[in-house]
Amino acid sequence: MKSLKITSLVAAAAVTISAFSLPASAADRVYKLKMAETWSSNFPIFGDAPRNMARIAESMSNGRLKITIDSSNKHKAPLGIFDMVRSGQYDMGHSASYYWKGKVPNTLYFTTMPFGMTTPEQYGWFYHGGGMELMQKTYQPLGLESYPGGNTGNQMGGWFQKEINGLEDLKGLKMRIPGFAGEVLAKLGAKPTNIASGELYTALERRTIDALEWVGPSLDLRMGFHKIAPYYYTGWHEPATELQFLVNARAMKKLPEDLREILRVSMKLASYDMYIQSYHESAENWVTMKTEYPNVEVKTFPKEVLAAMKKANDELLAEKAAADPLAKEILDSQAEYMEKVRVWTNISDRAYLDSIDSLDK
Repeated sequence: MKSLKITSLVAAAAVTISAFSLPASAADRVYKLKMAETWSSNFPIFGDAPRNMARIAESMSNGRLKITIDSSNKHKAPLGIFDMVRSGQYDMGHSASYYWKGKVPNTLYFTTMPFGMTTPEQYGWFYHGGGMELMQKTYQPLGLESYPGGNTGNQMGGWFQKEINGLEDLKGLKMRIPGFAGEVLAKLGAKPTNIASGELYTALERRTIDALEWVGPSLDLRMGFHKIAPYYYTGWHEPATELQFLVNARAMKKLPEDLREILRVSMKLASYDMYIQSYHESAENWVTMKTEYPNVEVKTFPKEVLAAMKKANDELLAEKAAADPLAKEILDSQAEYMEKVRVWTNISDRAYLDSIDSLDK
């Protein structure tokens, strides 16, 4: 599944955008943007999202907006997207906001949070609950604009060389895990690190790390982790992992208003399409994994481990909020929205699944 059939959506957006009046010279001019992505060339799903976006933007603009994409094997800096876009070396980037927490700590909250919102809940927060405004408030002082860039859905908790039976098993555990979840595990004695995707298999195989989390069946199967780590844990840390389209604000301002709107619509469409694609591929690959690799043991972390993770998470959130007014504003907004929306999730999706499951028991 490479892309969503969006003809009707594009047509509807084009009608809206046609309301912008353009001088004849502007209507004929072609604008070109350069994008850098964290992912290697031909990387599925993650790499499909920016290409979908570029294709949609060019089609909706009748060829007036063209976006070229450089993969990490060309620009050689998979975790350098933030700096390259901010400096103007590239006009746009496709990556994940939580990769920049070492540069601007408040950026990490816009990817996902442990024990946080599911994907539909998080999209509701972004587009209707004030999330987009808070994201721009974080990025605009840096000369950047940030937009949702595609969601993986709930991610698996990772591949482990050894079974996790209690808190002691986390002590000294070397694990590739980015974002806030890494801070949670560090508080419990683990040694989190972040490694680019192309280096993950080798690091796990050579025991440079003891465990890693990547995404889920949609992408993990092709990475081959099941060949070298027998334990596959369910998730807690990234219930709605949103990638990111990062845009240089100066580059955005150079576009006429109709192309700015086309770009925003294209990013939004491509992001939702990636969520659908990721969900589909996870379902397909899960069947393959269980059929062809039956020795993989799917585990859930023990209750005492999850409880300790949740306690550490809550303590860290309180520390972040106390130390930074903007962090407090973001975290309060997320907490308030989740408290409200989770009531509906429980009486809709959760109640439906529980009632249907009960019929089979």
